[in-house]
Amino acid sequence: MSEALIDERALSKLKWRCRRGLLENDLFIERFFQRFSTTLNVRQAQALGDLMDLSDNDLLDVHLARKSLEQVDARLDREDVREVLQMLREPL
Repeated sequence: MSEALIDERALSKLKWRCRRGLLENDLFIERFFQRFSTTLNVRQAQALGDLMDLSDNDLLDVHLARKSLEQVDARLDREDVREVLQMLREPL
């Protein structure tokens, strides 16, 4: 089930949840959705949602590799979150 693609309604809710206060985070997230919205699976969507629980500054620090997932929240130091973080870092 976790490898099933996310449906349109869930994708729309996830996009809304991913709106951030820092422009830099919004730019990374927008690029992520441009690239992966049609292939995003449920597991990846959940991992992205878990990343969105971080503060804006922690999210940016993790994205830019200034801090590790373990440093900001050890519960996020998981394979699925690392996969989504790598996807976030991929250029268009």
